[in-house]
Amino acid sequence: MNLVELKMPKMGESMTEATIISWSKQVGDTIEAEEVLLEIATDKVDSEVPAPAAGVLNEIFYESDAVVEVGTVLATIAIDAQVSLPKKKESAAHVNVLEATPVSVTLAKNGNNIFYSPLVKSICKAENIELEELKQISGSGDNGRIRKSDLMNYLSTRTQNDAHKAATTFKGRTIKMDRMRQMIAEHMVVSKQTSPHVTTFVEVDVTNLAEWRNKHKEAFHKKHGVKLTFTPIFVDAVTKAIGDFPLINASVNGNEIRVHDAIHIGMAAALPSGNLIVPVIKNADQKSLFGLAKDVNELTNKARTNTLSPDEIGGSTFTISNVGTFGSLMGTPIINQPEVAILATGIIKKRAEVLETENGDVIAIRQMMMLSLSFDHRAVDGFLGGSFLRKVADYLELFDQNQGI
Repeated sequence: MNLVELKMPKMGESMTEATIISWSKQVGDTIEAEEVLLEIATDKVDSEVPAPAAGVLNEIFYESDAVVEVGTVLATIAIDAQVSLPKKKESAAHVNVLEATPVSVTLAKNGNNIFYSPLVKSICKAENIELEELKQISGSGDNGRIRKSDLMNYLSTRTQNDAHKAATTFKGRTIKMDRMRQMIAEHMVVSKQTSPHVTTFVEVDVTNLAEWRNKHKEAFHKKHGVKLTFTPIFVDAVTKAIGDFPLINASVNGNEIRVHDAIHIGMAAALPSGNLIVPVIKNADQKSLFGLAKDVNELTNKARTNTLSPDEIGGSTFTISNVGTFGSLMGTPIINQPEVAILATGIIKKRAEVLETENGDVIAIRQMMMLSLSFDHRAVDGFLGGSFLRKVADYLELFDQNQGI
């Protein structure tokens, strides 16, 4: 009998393991090539795994809820015309030896078996959510499965006097970090330990830019079907400045500085859980303002619905964090390793400014914002960091108002 092995795929550069959520096929089922066999979950996204070949599902080695390392054989597929399949009992017995335990709970409201992922269960444990309470939450996943975003949305509506909150011996509550928050924390600590951070600031007059956007945003939406926010304009300015200072579009690898030809801009976005994720606009320098706006809208919506794919959150060469979204005047962002710099954009505020004119100085109401650049002093010196940041500001202040919408 000819067998094809189905291995745990590597869904991202930093991925070393994943949790099996559920199998869509059972031993003995006929499958087609590229047909979805199972769904897996990492600390960032849920992904569907397709069959590598057509045939019959011969054996399953790990069941739902098993945490499996990348490259491990999950199942075998018999591709012969005539096959002798093991009995399902024997297959199940083999799984039991490997201590793979399927987890499902029957919900009274619909009678279906709903899988609760390890991440959901860990959040329930931390928040002291019992089964009866969990039954009240509507799941947006396949067959009504509760996703992390469903649970976090529910938790955000809980009142402070909820009877199900964990009892503590102090005023407040203890929240256990979910796996993603742990990964973020580790990534931030490693970045600060790895890169000597320097942050420089510049103030930008974006009055003309803001007025142009306000004037054209409705026509832009009507023509292209996407919203014209400030983010794609910021990305456009950054990509132009990278063209002038390409050494800022780099990464550090040991004693080497790798300058990237492609410009892939990461943009920090908030997930429903409150965690941050960095979806990536690939080849940003090759896209028009419409193309950038389209990507920004699509990636932001996917972040909000927790549907970003691994390809959409990896490979950035430079990152932008819009701290102004939260009302912050400025920020000192932590570098997204192994990049060498990250830009933060602050809130746009109107205030009185002194302007120099041919007829002397005047006071005028202008729309101002702060830009801050944190850079890795191993690869970027003050001249490069300051010059790049000033160039981004120049592109924003001298925004081409004649470009097509």
